[in-house]
Amino acid sequence: MQYETLFEKQTVWKSILSLAVPSVVIIMVMILYNMTDMFFVGQLGDYNQVAAVSVVGPVFSISAAVATMLGSGGCALIAKALGSGDKEGARTYASLCFWGAVGFGVLIAVVLLSAQNAILPMLGAEEKLLPYARAYMTICALGVPFMLASTTLATVIRAEGAVKEGMVGNLAATAVNMILDPLFIMVLGMGVAGAALATVIGNLVGTLYYLRYIAKKAAVLNTDIRLAKENAGVLCTVIGLGMPNALSNILSGFASTFSNRLLGSYGTDAIAAMAAAGKTAMIIGMLQMGICMGVQPLLAYNCGAKNMPRLRETISKVSILTAFIGAVTGIFCFVLRGPVIGIFIKDDSVAEMGAAMAPYLIAASPVIGVYYLSTDFIQSSGNAVSATIMSVLRQGMLLIPLLYLLHAAMGLQGIAAAHTLADILSVAIGVILMLRQYRLLMAEAEK
Repeated sequence: MQYETLFEKQTVWKSILSLAVPSVVIIMVMILYNMTDMFFVGQLGDYNQVAAVSVVGPVFSISAAVATMLGSGGCALIAKALGSGDKEGARTYASLCFWGAVGFGVLIAVVLLSAQNAILPMLGAEEKLLPYARAYMTICALGVPFMLASTTLATVIRAEGAVKEGMVGNLAATAVNMILDPLFIMVLGMGVAGAALATVIGNLVGTLYYLRYIAKKAAVLNTDIRLAKENAGVLCTVIGLGMPNALSNILSGFASTFSNRLLGSYGTDAIAAMAAAGKTAMIIGMLQMGICMGVQPLLAYNCGAKNMPRLRETISKVSILTAFIGAVTGIFCFVLRGPVIGIFIKDDSVAEMGAAMAPYLIAASPVIGVYYLSTDFIQSSGNAVSATIMSVLRQGMLLIPLLYLLHAAMGLQGIAAAHTLADILSVAIGVILMLRQYRLLMAEAEK
């Protein structure tokens, strides 16, 4: 079968690249996908509509976190089950992931539609924004089940080695959205409502593509609702293992809020400078995160199969790959930080402030991939507790207190330096927990 060739028989380097390259492409496409609505709405010249998209965005970021939780937890469990020969377990997890995504999607849609008059003011939608924000939220809310299903299935099908199909579905959904956005927004004059409708249709296309793959080509995966009904309690296992990914996304938003509050004492220029410096470093983290997310099924499969030599080789080679890419992109971003920041900031003094902050954000680039690898490996082994600790560590337990401590000690530069120290400490703790988990797996394998 395809997954046996990919996870067992190919050379480790070939398997890593086969999984990592499509995953990195998907990550980059997701960034583009998220920028599309804002770009075309911005062409209307009505900043109330631009602000409406921005205000409503966090609600759907939380929805995306739910999909990531189901997809990552399900992917790890399915691949591990296949590695141990438990095909029935893999089928059950796949069915639960799909119907769980539909169920959560319907629940979120009902909450958003029934409580939007209370939610929108909480998000900062002022009276002049309310009509646009309400239109955008209403249509997007109706499409939440498709968004959750599409994102979840895109991750889940990688568990049986269907990395190419995962990438194709993602590209198809993005292409549809990008084609429909200018048509609905500008040609038909629908404004933000058109942006929302294009997003919903794009997610629907992605969902239908993945369902067709599962029905026609999947070796093990299925969406049989009977399996989901009979094993509904197992969904808690999927959620527990996928929770770290959801928490990581949510905590990232909290950390940005705390950072912006401290930066605000230096004026809005400081917030803009840090945001631009963050764009410089973002590509480094995204590349390394994409690689580690891509190889997660390979790690999980070999954890289930207790194939310790191949598991050890995978971990060492992914570490080398992420370190190399981190070092090269880190040097590139450091040298070109001025021109890159200049793309986002036109004021010379603010750009200079951002250029001074960027080295702190880039400093940990050669090693930060090990943090993502340790988190994905621990999750792949089935240790939900340690995986949760790893996920809340960097953006929560470490970064938030360090922001205040280093700001008190170093002022403005301390806010940027807090990111460096949080990254380095997270990597160190991640290595310790990864080695501990590896030894536990070794002991199980020897028995």
